Amino acid sequence: MIVGLDVGGTHTDVVVLEGKEIVNKVKLLTDEEDLLQTVCFGFFEAIHGLKVQSIDRVVVSTTLATNAIVQDKIEPVGVVVASGPGINPWAYVIGDHYYCVSGAVDHRGVVVAPVSEGQILKIKEELSAKNVHNLALVSKFSVRNPELELKMGELLADNFDSVTLGHKLSGHLNFGRRIATAYLNAAVTSISRKFYHATRGCMEKEGIQVPLEILKADGGTMAQEVSEQYAVETILSGPAASVMGTLTFADRIKEEVVLDIGGTTTDIAILVDGVPLLKPLGIRMGGFNTLVRGLRTFSLGVGGDSWVRLQGGELRIGPERKGRALAHGGPEPTPTDALITLGLAQGGQKQRAIEGMRRLAERMGKNLEEAAEEVVSKTCALILETVYALVERVNQQPVYTIHELLKGRQVNPSGLIVIGGPAKELAPRLETMSGWQARVPPDYDVANAIGAAMARTTCMVTVMADTNRRYVVAPEEGYVDEIDWRATKKEVTQIAFNLLRKKALRLGAREEDLKMELLEDQEFKMVEGFYPVGRSIRVKAQIKPGLITPYSEAAA
Repeated sequence: MIVGLDVGGTHTDVVVLEGKEIVNKVKLLTDEEDLLQTVCFGFFEAIHGLKVQSIDRVVVSTTLATNAIVQDKIEPVGVVVASGPGINPWAYVIGDHYYCVSGAVDHRGVVVAPVSEGQILKIKEELSAKNVHNLALVSKFSVRNPELELKMGELLADNFDSVTLGHKLSGHLNFGRRIATAYLNAAVTSISRKFYHATRGCMEKEGIQVPLEILKADGGTMAQEVSEQYAVETILSGPAASVMGTLTFADRIKEEVVLDIGGTTTDIAILVDGVPLLKPLGIRMGGFNTLVRGLRTFSLGVGGDSWVRLQGGELRIGPERKGRALAHGGPEPTPTDALITLGLAQGGQKQRAIEGMRRLAERMGKNLEEAAEEVVSKTCALILETVYALVERVNQQPVYTIHELLKGRQVNPSGLIVIGGPAKELAPRLETMSGWQARVPPDYDVANAIGAAMARTTCMVTVMADTNRRYVVAPEEGYVDEIDWRATKKEVTQIAFNLLRKKALRLGAREEDLKMELLEDQEFKMVEGFYPVGRSIRVKAQIKPGLITPYSEAAA
């Protein structure tokens, strides 16, 4: 059996799958003041009466890191940067404890200036005095030679709770994004570590002894132990879970939009031929461009529990959420109350919903039914306006799916896959207003947890070879070796696949799900004094994002 758990801002969903069947599912309100209590109760409810010895996989998707960044509840971080000549490091200042130090690596990975131990030790004293316990260490071109970052880490590591080295997070070259990514990773490492350790405690209390896996922004998973080093990769795992939960239901020959309508937000994604779109360079979070590879999603501040009010004579819905719907004990009208008033949704105290909508109707100068209809229609209109705008933005840029670049492809959706609490009630209205077929999958209300449970372990490696200097390196993996000056791109590719396989197994992948593919293979001749002196070879390979066996067969 497999357990999938999605901790959202409004609800926490838990499912237990055996083969392709749902054995049990639980939906409960998320206690944002005590996420752990919510998780523990969710586990207890979901596995009650089941043989826990039969559980062989547990995957958690959580908004923890995302909320910490967005709400600025992150821990202080000391950022130490070695840029070398040719760039102004002060252009990338981030956080309240930012330091620039000497030291440089050139574009071929040669150390042209060492770091100053005196500078580093002075920074160590200052950060200790300021009670800063987390570090982000970044040097330019560290993906070609991490020596400076490793040296700084050696001098500083024993004094700090967490130390993030920039080259460990991505093989992409982008100094500014690398600094931001390392900073955010360091900022959420401690809170993520505490939460995941406590989650393991909940599992053990219920007798679940299998490893814990965490969902990432790219729709893949990683082992909990590894996630403590790469906590930033879990940002936006909630929207990723939405997408993964719809893949077995997606149409393979057309373009569709996934709408996950939650209590606080509606998460939006696009599928092309049943495959999600990707942000290959990195997603944006908390105002920062990162190197965190993720599915291309957008979160709109409109959901079933959004605050509905009249403001300046205009009907406003969201992005604020004042609490639950009136029908469920909340303080203000919501789209859920409008649906209940119209008899389109059931549950809760219907009279409270009607009374709240009647007060709103009086301020709008309309009768009860007209006001409720307008709330529902405007909710759908806001969602569809955002969908159209997202499609337009996608078509202004190269279209990447999780597998490839679709050259010249223009996205033209003709369908909606609607999941989340009010999916069944809003799907017909969305279909009528958009003209697109709207489909609601089975178990739409816990699709996020299903997506987390079924997601495959993913990872990527970047390998670079310089035949002139006769070395091959994959800094993310701590791999450096000699290479023959006659080495070919094929040989470097094989090195990449070997490293990828080892990395995937370390992250928790199963042998049957090691579906590897080549993302990039480039080869350039290097010239000095008008004569060729060797070749620069760069190879990038990944485990394809997707679903574990046997669910991948249904999504193929």
